[in-house]
Amino acid sequence: MSRVSRLLNRSLDVWRFTRVSDGMGGWIETWAKVGTVRARLSQPSATERTLADQTNVRLTHVAYLEPDAAVRRGDELRFSTRKFKVLATYEPSEPGTYLRAECEETQSAA
Repeated sequence: MSRVSRLLNRSLDVWRFTRVSDGMGGWIETWAKVGTVRARLSQPSATERTLADQTNVRLTHVAYLEPDAAVRRGDELRFSTRKFKVLATYEPSEPGTYLRAECEETQSAA
């Protein structure tokens, strides 16, 4: 167990754009769920929260994950109706502590 495990307070599904069988011998490219990870999402800044009242405004978040989480750039982290696109992942200066994922959320009108 990593040092941050007790702080990871949310389960997020990891979705990846991948090729899957179409059931007829061919392939289609689509989003597929590849796993679930424990994470902690940072809160957006005050400016981002103000702008989020508008349609299709992008919010940036940081997701903190277990150091061995199978998350990479291009994945989506999802829970409920929210989707966070992973822009990049970073390991801190002390390896094995946690994995940091820079994410972007797009909110659309309900």
